[in-house]
Amino acid sequence: MPGPVLLSDIGNVLTFFDFSVAAHRVSERCPFPPEALSERLDDIKGPFENGDMDDDTFVRAAIQALQFEGTPADFAAIWCDIFTENEAMKCTLAPLVGKVPMKLLSNTSGLHKDYLLRTYDIFRPFSGGVYSYSAKCSKPAEEIFQVTIRELALDPAQTFYIDDLETNIATAQRLGFQTHLYHHASHANLEAELNAWAAQHGLTAGHPPVDVRISMP
Repeated sequence: MPGPVLLSDIGNVLTFFDFSVAAHRVSERCPFPPEALSERLDDIKGPFENGDMDDDTFVRAAIQALQFEGTPADFAAIWCDIFTENEAMKCTLAPLVGKVPMKLLSNTSGLHKDYLLRTYDIFRPFSGGVYSYSAKCSKPAEEIFQVTIRELALDPAQTFYIDDLETNIATAQRLGFQTHLYHHASHANLEAELNAWAAQHGLTAGHPPVDVRISMP
């Protein structure tokens, strides 16, 4: 029978991200200003995250759309170098490492997922996950949550799900997940709810309050 599981979104939960960092770096090597780059990629970002376009195809299409003067490897490196680890979250999860399975559920591309998992220590306790690019569907649609329940063998009633978007949380709640709508400025609320959930399931999560005065990228 499925037991308790911690399920987490990635962006603005485990890591922060700032696409403007990539936009400014790309704009130094293309004829367009940083603020114009997102719109020029609108037609391909959605298909890329939903798995309708592989990494190499996306990179080539982005280079063409932006008239980027550099190699595919140059662009991929810039595209990925937009994240910073959420240190407060890493501290909060530490007491649960090895005591409860930790899984991921994220709207992301393979390019970003692979970069994140090989780069940041916060992902080391996580074993497996469901991602929009491979599931061919994305949050907040119910479909990706159903895929997650099935592929990760979850019991929603025993799963603590963390996400930073209300629409995603609403879907999870309809399906019976225990949820937390996360914001870094209210990190102490997450810690309190997670500790209560851990105690409910006989896990040890006691941990001094985390200093949440963290700097955003």
